[in-house]
Amino acid sequence: QVQLVESGGGLVQPGGSLRLSCAASGSIFSISAMGWYRQAPGKQRELVATVSSGGTTNYADSMKGRFTISRDTAKKVVYLQMNSLKPEDAAVYYCNMRLRENGGTRFDDYWGQGTQVTVSS
Repeated sequence: QVQLVESGGGLVQPGGSLRLSCAASGSIFSISAMGWYRQAPGKQRELVATVSSGGTTNYADSMKGRFTISRDTAKKVVYLQMNSLKPEDAAVYYCNMRLRENGGTRFDDYWGQGTQVTVSS
């Protein structure tokens, strides 16, 4: 059973920083893309950032210059460094990995349970 577990969320003041981590465990053969998404109350889940297996990154416009996504493929971990946080960044942040399980024949999307980020003074 593949599991993705996020950590690092919490309460931070506007202008502050947080670093989220997401670790995958289980019977994993290969991981391609990794990413972070977020969902605020009453809103749809939206892309935050993705990183490909080759290290190519992609960010939502509102996160460019403030957030940095990185990965450690060997450790099966994806990180999100969030700086200059704003109240509108408050949301539940979900990690996503497109991976292939051992014995599997295709890549599927897997999601973590989410971690709450609150930005408030």
